[in-house]
Amino acid sequence: MTEPKRGWLSRLSEGLSRTSKQMTDQVAQVLVARPLDQTQLGALEEMLIEADLGPQAAARIAQAFGVQRFGKSSTEIQVKEALAQAIAEELIPREGRFDPLGGPRPNVVLFIGVNGSGKTTTLGKIAADLTERGAKVLIAAGDTFRAAAVEQLGVWAERSGADFISRPTGADAAGLAFDALEKARAERYDVLLIDTAGRLQNKQGLMDELTKMIRVLHKIDPDAPHEVLLVLDATVGRNALAQENVFGNAIGVTGIVMTKLDGTARGGVLVPVAQASDSPIKLIGVGEGIDDLQPFDARAFSRSLVGLEEPAYG
Repeated sequence: MTEPKRGWLSRLSEGLSRTSKQMTDQVAQVLVARPLDQTQLGALEEMLIEADLGPQAAARIAQAFGVQRFGKSSTEIQVKEALAQAIAEELIPREGRFDPLGGPRPNVVLFIGVNGSGKTTTLGKIAADLTERGAKVLIAAGDTFRAAAVEQLGVWAERSGADFISRPTGADAAGLAFDALEKARAERYDVLLIDTAGRLQNKQGLMDELTKMIRVLHKIDPDAPHEVLLVLDATVGRNALAQENVFGNAIGVTGIVMTKLDGTARGGVLVPVAQASDSPIKLIGVGEGIDDLQPFDARAFSRSLVGLEEPAYG
């Protein structure tokens, strides 16, 4: 993905404002202008848990705060800066990089996740970013179960200038993936983006379908797919942890995309998801626009999460 634009950083802060206001208003009331003691640290830990950061991260962050020396002269900004730094230290080891143009061609990216997670939209945004950079992109509508998903993806393909391959509703998704990769190789595409179904209520059937899709891709290219992105919806809160567990245990996930951070007061859920997963967080989304999906940066995210202005990357 391209480097974040300044306007997007503002949207990140705005998108996370529901989480940051709920959390930092309480933190400021408890911690500003009073010495830290065990009672205050316990209250901080509870607030972080309520913000969906998870009990383990909350305990570590509260412990990190315990070595700080806040007193009567402490300001709200100082407290927020310290809190942002403590959250960032939890997340920095979980940063990942998504670069489909930096590997083999065609680079095959498989998108997995439950229906409604933002999977199809995420794929479309990535396609738009890649074509804008001059890449030749093929989109495969691998969710053959839902006609609406195929139609939505076709619209994204048209908007982004990517090519598109689909099959009738109910067709074999693995067969489509096979045909798409053969086409991508024969016609020298840079990137092949493959959408998939997300019917988690039929978990075993879905996992069988996804593993079959990966198996047939291996027949053409033993290294394909080169990237498996799990798309999670921040608005479901800690249910995202359960989804990560289901997909992570069954499929070889290489990176996580967290979407809809602008629509929830549960933005802190990214922290326990990042820590529970074997896969890094690679991208985050804060809106519906093409530019609203950007690389994950732990420091910028952490500053936005606690309501600090102008979260600086780097």
